[in-house]
Amino acid sequence: MINRNSRIQVFEHNTLHYGRVYKNVSFKEKHFNALVKLNELHDSKYFTVIHKGLKFKQFVGVIQVDDLTIEILPKIDNNKEDENVWQNVLIEMLRVTKKLKVQQVGEANVNKQNIHLLDIYFEWFLNEVQLLVHQGLIKQYYKETNNVKALKGKLEFSGHISKNLVHKERFYTTHQVYDKDHLVHQILSQALCIVEECSKGNYLYSKCKTVQLDFPEVKTIKANESTFAKIPKSRKTAPYETALAIARLIILNYAPSVSSGLERMLALLFDMNSLWEEYVLIRLKQFSKDLTIFGQDSKVLWNGITIRPDIVIKKDNEKFIIDTKWKNIDHSKPSTHDLRQMYVYNDYWESTKAMLLYPSNKSDFKGFKKFEGDDSKHKCGLGKISIFEEGTNILDQNIGDKIIDWFLVDKLKI
Repeated sequence: MINRNSRIQVFEHNTLHYGRVYKNVSFKEKHFNALVKLNELHDSKYFTVIHKGLKFKQFVGVIQVDDLTIEILPKIDNNKEDENVWQNVLIEMLRVTKKLKVQQVGEANVNKQNIHLLDIYFEWFLNEVQLLVHQGLIKQYYKETNNVKALKGKLEFSGHISKNLVHKERFYTTHQVYDKDHLVHQILSQALCIVEECSKGNYLYSKCKTVQLDFPEVKTIKANESTFAKIPKSRKTAPYETALAIARLIILNYAPSVSSGLERMLALLFDMNSLWEEYVLIRLKQFSKDLTIFGQDSKVLWNGITIRPDIVIKKDNEKFIIDTKWKNIDHSKPSTHDLRQMYVYNDYWESTKAMLLYPSNKSDFKGFKKFEGDDSKHKCGLGKISIFEEGTNILDQNIGDKIIDWFLVDKLKI
C-alpha cells in the first residue's frame, strides 16, 4: 500500500543521497536505483548521478517510486526555501500554461492533508472521465474476427476450416461491431488502471474504483507513443481531448518495471526553462497595446540550421525580441554566448531592441544599451522581473504589463 505521506520535496539543482532521512522520510537505495534507470532511459537528462546520490537538473515535477513520492520544485536562488510557496508557484505556472487544471481540487481532503502534485493530475483525470460517463460514452465501429453463430461480414476461409471442422454451425468471420469497446476507451481504461495502482492508500483510490465501476469493460491494451497517433479525430471524439491528453501523460510516463526489482514508477517532469518561457509568453499575451506577440518563430541561419528567439513582439513597424532564462543573475553578467545570440536575433528579425529576461526577487531594469562598435540601432537589455506581487508569495499576474512597459518607456527616451 502506498502511503502518500512518504514524500520528499527537493529543489531543482539540489541533491538526494540514499541512506539519508529527509524530514522523517527515508530515501533508500532501491529508490536511487530506480531513478538511475529512469534517467538512463531518458538519456540522462533528468539528473546527474553522484556518489550515492543524485543531483537534479532543471526538470521539475513529481516522481512516484513504489512507496515514495518525490516532488522537485523550482526556486530562484537566494530566495527563502519554503517548499509550500514553491509548490504553489509550480502548480500556478502549470495551470496558466494549461499543463494542469486546478479548480477546487479535492478541497475537503486537502484541508486534512498536504496536497500532492500527482494527486492533482489524478483527480483532474478522474473528473474528466466522470464527466464523459455522465454525458454518455460514445460508440464506434471496429472490426472483429472470431467465431459467430450467424454468417455476417467476411468469411475467413482458412480460419473457418481450421477452427470449425467439428462445429459446422459456426462461422469464422471478420465483421464490424458497433459498441463502446474501442481504442479511445481502451486508452482511458489503461490510464484508470495506472491511477488505481498509484493511488492505493490514498483518498483518490475509492474515487478511482467508483469511476472504473461506471466505465465499460474493454479490452486490455498496452498503449505507447504510436497508439496515440491512431486515435481518430472527429466531432464525436472532441469531448475526449482533455481526458486523452492527461491519459497520454500518465501512460507514457509510467514505468511498471523500470528497475531490476518490482518498483513501479510514474514520473511527470517539466523543463523549467520551457515552462518559464511559456508562462512569460502567456502573461505577455494577456496584455495588449496594439501588439502582436508570438513564440516559436524560427528563421534559417545557415545550411538548414535554424535560430529561434523565445518571444517576438511586433508594434507597428517595430519588432522586439525576448529570450527568457530561468536562472538567477544577481551576481553575474550575461554570457558572451547569450549576447551574441541576441545580436543575431536583432539582425535577422530587424529588431531594434532585445532583452534577456530573468526571474528575480525584485524587478530591475536599467534600460537598453547599444552593442559596442555597432553603427546600427541594435540594443540589448537585461531585465530582472519579480514573479511575485510585492510583499506576497502570490504570483504577479501583471508581469506582462511591466515587461512591455520596459520596451515602450525606453522608446519614449529616444
